[in-house]
Amino acid sequence: MADDFYNHQEIEPKWREYWRDQKLHEARDDDPRPKYYCLDMFPYPSGSGLHVGHWRSYVLPDCWSRYKWLQGYKVLHPMGWDAFGSPAENDAIKKGIQPAIGTRNNIENFKRQLNEIGAIYDWTREVNTTDPGYYKWTQWIFVQMFKHDLAYKTFMPVNWCPSCKTGIANEDVVNGRCERCGAEVTKKELNQWMLRITRYADRLLDNLKDLDWPDKVKTMQANWIGRSEGAEVTFQAIKTDGTHVPVRIFTTRPDTLFGATYMVLAPEHPLVGELTTAGRRDEVQVYLDKVKSESDVDRAAKTEKTGAFTGSYAINPVNHAKIPVWIADYVLMGYGTGAIMAVPAHDERDHEFATLFGLPIVEVIQSPAGIEKEAYCGEGTMINSGEFTGRPSTEGKTAIVVWLQAKGVGKGTINYKLRDWVFSRQRYWGEPIPIIHCPKCGSVPVDEKDLPVRLPEVERYQPTGTGESPLAAIVEWVNVPCPKCSGPAKRETDTMPQWAGSSWYFLRYASPHATGALVSEEGKPWLPIDMYVGGIEHAVLHLLYSRFFTMFLCDIGVVPFDEPFKRLFNQGMITYIGKSGKVEKMSKSKGNVVNPDGLVQEFGCDSLRMYELFVGPPELDAEWNDKGIEGVYRFLKRAWHWVTMHNGRWSAAPSKEMLVLRHLLVKNVTDRLESFRMNTIVSSFMEFVNEVTSMRKAPDKATVEVFLVAIAPFAPHFAEELWSRTGHSPSVFFQSWPKWDETYTTADTVTVAVQINGKLRGTIVVKAEAGEAEVMTAASQNPDVARYLDGKQIRKQVYVKNRILNLVVS
Repeated sequence: MADDFYNHQEIEPKWREYWRDQKLHEARDDDPRPKYYCLDMFPYPSGSGLHVGHWRSYVLPDCWSRYKWLQGYKVLHPMGWDAFGSPAENDAIKKGIQPAIGTRNNIENFKRQLNEIGAIYDWTREVNTTDPGYYKWTQWIFVQMFKHDLAYKTFMPVNWCPSCKTGIANEDVVNGRCERCGAEVTKKELNQWMLRITRYADRLLDNLKDLDWPDKVKTMQANWIGRSEGAEVTFQAIKTDGTHVPVRIFTTRPDTLFGATYMVLAPEHPLVGELTTAGRRDEVQVYLDKVKSESDVDRAAKTEKTGAFTGSYAINPVNHAKIPVWIADYVLMGYGTGAIMAVPAHDERDHEFATLFGLPIVEVIQSPAGIEKEAYCGEGTMINSGEFTGRPSTEGKTAIVVWLQAKGVGKGTINYKLRDWVFSRQRYWGEPIPIIHCPKCGSVPVDEKDLPVRLPEVERYQPTGTGESPLAAIVEWVNVPCPKCSGPAKRETDTMPQWAGSSWYFLRYASPHATGALVSEEGKPWLPIDMYVGGIEHAVLHLLYSRFFTMFLCDIGVVPFDEPFKRLFNQGMITYIGKSGKVEKMSKSKGNVVNPDGLVQEFGCDSLRMYELFVGPPELDAEWNDKGIEGVYRFLKRAWHWVTMHNGRWSAAPSKEMLVLRHLLVKNVTDRLESFRMNTIVSSFMEFVNEVTSMRKAPDKATVEVFLVAIAPFAPHFAEELWSRTGHSPSVFFQSWPKWDETYTTADTVTVAVQINGKLRGTIVVKAEAGEAEVMTAASQNPDVARYLDGKQIRKQVYVKNRILNLVVS
C-alpha cells in the first residue's frame, strides 16, 4: 500500500482489533490514575438499528472520553441496553416473535454498529435491563421502597393507552398521545402501584441549584415539580338536600379571597355527583363524557374555556357570599385539591371563563388599568376586602392566612404539581413486581434471597386490554405460598415500567458482576458520573426518576451521594428536510432515516465521526446533508498526504510560523473541547492543515506529533495509523494531551472596529498592548474614519480593549 493512500477500509478494522486485543478500553479498578466516568444514555435497541442521528449522541461522549484519557485519567465509558418495555414488546408483536428473541437480535445489530463508531466502550461492563442478574437489583430496590413506605397500591384514574393496552404515567403523555406509540390517551380506573416521589419534591428542587446542568433542563424539572406556597381554604358547598359539605381549595393568592365569585371542580372530583342537581344532571354528564378522553397535559395546555354549572352553590368563608359551583377541564384533579376558588378579576383563566359564561368579576386588588378587559395579576392595594381593605396585598396574604387559621377554615401550606409515580404496567415484557398478595397478611414483599422473580416464558404475551397483565393467566406462576404465613397467596401480575431499569443502570456499571451488592465496595470509587450525555427529551422523565432513585439509595446507605450526574450535556437532534420541504426529526416512521453503514463503507468511520461534529453546534438541532461528509473525507486525505509525504524527512527545527500554528491549534482545540464547541474544533484542524500545506516545506516531527495526538479523540483510527507509520509505538493514546505556550498564541497586533454614532466607519490595526490614547490616534489617522470626525466634536469615547472603539460625535 502506497504511503500517500488513505485506505480507511483496511485501517479502521485493524485498529479496532488492536484496541480489543490490548484491552485498552477496559477500566481497571486498580488503575492508580484519577478516575473519570463518562456515560452515554444507553439505547433502547429498536429493530431499525442506528441511524446517523443516533451516531451524534455516541460520537460526542466518545471524543470527550478519549480527551480525558489523554489528560491522564482512567476512563470508564460503558455501554448497555434499555431493553424492557412496550416498544420492544410492540416490535416483537409486529414480527410475530417472542420479545426475548427480538431483543437479542436487535442488540446484536446495535452492538455491531456501535463497534463501527470506534468508541472506547468497556464491553466487559455491559448491562442489559432484561438480564435476571440485573433486574434482580431493580426488584431489590422496589422491595426496599416498599419497606420504607414509598411503594403502595391504590385505585385511581390513570392515563390509558388503547394501543399499548396499559396504564402510563403523566410523564409518558405528550400532547395527549402516548410517548411510546403515538396513540391518543384516555382515562381508566385501575388499581396501580405508585412510588412516593412526592416525598422527595423539596430535595429534588433544592439540589438543582448545585448541578452543572443546562439551565433549560433545570428549569424544566423545577416547573414539573412546581412548588407553590399558599393557603388551603375550606368552603362549605350546599348539597341538593340542603346540607353542607366541606370543599378544600388551594390558592397561591389568599389576598384575593374576597374576589372569589364562583368555584370550579375538576370533572373527576368526587363531589361532582353529590353537587349536581337533577335539572343539571344531563348537561353535566355530557360534559364529563367529553372530558374523559382528554389527558391532563392537553387540558393544561388548552386555551378554549369550557364548563358546566352543577346547579349548586358554596359559601365563601371570608364574606359568606354564595357562589355557584361549576366543573371545568382547566382544573386538574392531580394538582392541589382538584377544586379552585375562581377570582376572575385577578386570574387570566378565570377572567376568560367568567366573561364567556357571564359570571361576576369583582376587583379586590387595585388595578392601574381596570379589570373589564383583562385580569390584573400583579400586587397592589387591597380593596373591597372587608377589614383587610387598604393593606398592601403582600401583607394581606399573610394576614388573611392568620385569620383563616384563627377561624379554623384554612391554613398556610405548600403545594406541588409533581404527582406520585404510576409504577405498574399491564404488560408482559417488564420486570415482575416482587410482591405477593395474601388474604391474611396483605401485600408481602418477596424475600430478598428469592430474588429475582423471573419473568416466565409464555406462548402468548399480547396485552389483554382488560386492565390485567397477561401474567395473570399463568396459574402455576401466580399461585404461590405467602412468605409470611405460608398460606395460599398470589403473585402481583403487573410489571414495572420501562423507566425502572434505566433509573439506576448508571450505578451498576461500577461493578456489573457483583452478586452480593447493587454496587460493590470496589466499584464505588467510580461513582458518581462525571459527564452524562443525552437528549433534551429526557429532561423530565429519565433524569428526574434517576435522581429520585439515587436519593433513596443514598438514604439507605447503598451509595454515598444523592445526585448521580455531576455534569450534563444535551446534544441536539439530526433533522432532515422532508418531502413537504419542512424540517423533520429523523425517524423510521417518516422514511427519512440515513443508515450509517453505507457511509462508513464509502468514507470511513473517522470521516463520519468528524462530520457528525462538524454539522453544527452540538447542543442544537442540525440538518443532515449527504454531501457534507465528502468535504470531511477530503480533509482527512489531505492531512494524510501531508504527514506521509514528509514522513522521515522532517525539518530539523520548526520555524516561528510553524510554532505559532502548532500552539494555536492546541489552544483552540482545548478551549473548544472544554466548552463543547465540537463543530469549531473540526474547523481548527481544517485551518491548520490549510496553513501547513500552503507553506510548501517539510514540518518538524514535533508539530506532526502534536497534530496526531490532538486529532486522536476525533479520528482515532486515522491518528493511530499515522502515529505508527511515523515510527511510534505503542498506541497514540498512551501520550499526554499537548500543552500550548502563550508566547506563540498571543497576537502581536489586533484589528479594532471603529464605530461613530453607532455605525461602523472603519477598522484599524494596532499593537495588542496599545492603550486607548494610541488607539484613538490611529483611528483619527485612518482616512475612512477621519472624514467622519472632520469638523465634529467627540462627545463620548468608549474603548473595549482589542475589540472596538465607540465614538459619539456632534
